[in-house]
Amino acid sequence: MEMQVTIKTKLKISNSEIAWSFSKTMEQYRQACNYVSEYIFNNDFDMKQSRLNKELYTKLRNLFSLKSQMAQSVIRTVIARYKTVKTQMARRPYKYQDQNTGEWYREVRDLTWLHKPISFNRPQVDLQRNRDWSYLSSGQLSINTLDGRVKVDPICRGFNQYLDGTWKFGLAKLLKSSGKWYLHISATKEVADFNKQTVKHVVGLDRGLRFLATSYDEQGKTAFFDGQAIMRKRAKYQKLRATLQAKETKSAKRRLKKLSGRENRWISDVNHCLSKTLVQKYGANTLFVLENLNGVSFERTDLPKALRNQNKSWAFYQLEQFLTYKAHLHNSEVVEVSAKYTSQRCPKCGVIKKDNRNHEKHEYHCDNCSYRSNDDRIGAMNIQLLGTQYISGQEQPKFELTTNA
Repeated sequence: MEMQVTIKTKLKISNSEIAWSFSKTMEQYRQACNYVSEYIFNNDFDMKQSRLNKELYTKLRNLFSLKSQMAQSVIRTVIARYKTVKTQMARRPYKYQDQNTGEWYREVRDLTWLHKPISFNRPQVDLQRNRDWSYLSSGQLSINTLDGRVKVDPICRGFNQYLDGTWKFGLAKLLKSSGKWYLHISATKEVADFNKQTVKHVVGLDRGLRFLATSYDEQGKTAFFDGQAIMRKRAKYQKLRATLQAKETKSAKRRLKKLSGRENRWISDVNHCLSKTLVQKYGANTLFVLENLNGVSFERTDLPKALRNQNKSWAFYQLEQFLTYKAHLHNSEVVEVSAKYTSQRCPKCGVIKKDNRNHEKHEYHCDNCSYRSNDDRIGAMNIQLLGTQYISGQEQPKFELTTNA
């Protein structure tokens, strides 16, 4: 099995000429991406690489002075962005309420819901390994620009671990953030395939807002990872953002941009720490079982009253990505199971009843067998059971609605 990580390295620029070449290359690349994006939008979202290449390759080279490989990369970049947006829209269906019946409905969205082409606002450029960038024996990076190749020094703690011969470098992305230059390098490595027969732990993970994660394992042990302090800090970010937006000044907009980057870095750090803690806690040969959160809205009653109207979700997809690649490094795996009835089912007698869950007390009390426990723990227990069924051979385990034991 092949796993992939992104290495983020800072670049040490020796003179202003290199910085100018980087800036010019990225801006031309950005404009070319917008050109291709508009073409795709106006041509029924045709994303066939060969057709786009035949139609746009020469135009990209002539209009934006791109080199051959960069013209190809522009098309790939735009196609990848549209496919990402397509996936995101499918994961977040449109919800609406019938004004007559009061019933809520969901409608799956696709790219036809876009009212304008996807815009590329941030200058950056994708670089192909060997053709556009390479790692030199001197320890420097050779990067291609519209003015020719330049050599720069990478500044990245722990970069040497990717030079042991087991990692393969791929696409790199050149960008600038807060006045500093960075190269994000994709690296892949072959790791052993996950074997169900060697599983030591099956861990159910219930994700939410009051607790970012609640874990339950095959030994009946539960761990809670509190999320209220994190939500309070996020509420502070949102309050500050609202204050700056109300000012509508240039300085406020600059602060908003910095604030957004700071918040995103903080969220990523929280998810990195949580996923690392989970992997280290359970060790190798662990199956982490998550519920599929597509279209799921979180109950805000799980939060203190002051936070209910400000926080609706968390970057759970990012957390899942971080957990997945960290698990693969430890010969473990992450699977998704259906979220249906995981918070309504009694793990002892199997009865499914929505009213058994008390959101205000954060408690589940089964009126059939009298089993009582924390509602987040109940979700983790049911998810863990689905994981056990997956190990036993059920490819898509799920609960069916029943009212009897």
